[in-house]
Amino acid sequence: MGQIGTKEKKEIIEIHKQHGTDTGSSQVQIALLTERINLLVEHLKKNKKDHHTRRGLIILVGRRRKLINYMKKTDPKELEKLAKKLKIKIK
Repeated sequence: MGQIGTKEKKEIIEIHKQHGTDTGSSQVQIALLTERINLLVEHLKKNKKDHHTRRGLIILVGRRRKLINYMKKTDPKELEKLAKKLKIKIK
């Protein structure tokens, strides 16, 4: 349902990492959350009455929003590039 496989997760980390051992930077976390959100949105299109998953989706979106707000304060140019790459809106 909302799971990312190990292979896909490694690929996302490889694309968005800032240095060789980076696995937890804001960019990587936002990219991973975006992938999970996209999977859940697809699931919810097929299963409209799955309210437990909908709640999980709202939690993930909130978590991503907090990371985006943090990046907006610390590194807005990098956030702009990341948003274009992931095709997400930033306010």
